[in-house]
Amino acid sequence: MTFYLVTQHSFSDPQPQEQAIMIDALRELLGPWYLYIKFVHVTFVMVWVFSTAHAYAYYVVPVFKAWRRNPEDEDVIELRDWVMERFDQGVIMEHVAYPIILITGPLLFIAGGWNSSSDWLMLKLAIVVLITLPIEILDYHLSHFGGAKANIRATGDKEAYEAGIHLHWYFLLYSSPVIMPAALLIVFLAITKFSF
Repeated sequence: MTFYLVTQHSFSDPQPQEQAIMIDALRELLGPWYLYIKFVHVTFVMVWVFSTAHAYAYYVVPVFKAWRRNPEDEDVIELRDWVMERFDQGVIMEHVAYPIILITGPLLFIAGGWNSSSDWLMLKLAIVVLITLPIEILDYHLSHFGGAKANIRATGDKEAYEAGIHLHWYFLLYSSPVIMPAALLIVFLAITKFSF
C-alpha cells in the first residue's frame, strides 16, 4: 500500500508525502488491533458518560437543593461540603477515562481509514473539541487542581472554600444541560454513523 501511495502520487512538497507514508504505516500497524482499540474506546466513553451521573442526580442535586432552601443550616452545609468533596474524588474515574478516549479516538480514526468526508465523524469531533474538551478542562481544575475543595479546606480559608463550592455548583448547574446531550449525541453518531 505504501508503495502504491508513493508511486501513484507525485507530491511537490516532500512533507505531505512523508505524512501520507507515516499515516499509511500507522494504519497497517493498527489495523489488526482496530476492534480491540474500539473496545477500549467505547468502554471508556461509557465510563466517562455515566460514572458521575448517579452521584450527581441523587446526591449533589438534592443536597444543593436542600442548601438553597436552608442556606444557614449548619447540618445542611456540612452535608453539602462532604458531598462535594466526595464528588471531587468520584470524578477521578471520569477524568481517567477522558484522556484515554482522546488517545484511542485518533487511533481509531487512523486504523479505520476515516477521513473528513465522513460528516457524522466531523460533527462528533466538533462536539468533542468545542464542547466537551473545554468543559472537561474546567472540570479537572475544579475537582483536582486549584478548585479541589479538600485542598482549599486544608488551607483554612473559609471564604475561598465557600467560593469554590459556589463556583463548582454553578459550573455543574450550567454545564450539565450541555454536556449530557452532547455526550449522548457523540454516542449516537458513533453508533449510527448518521449521514446528513
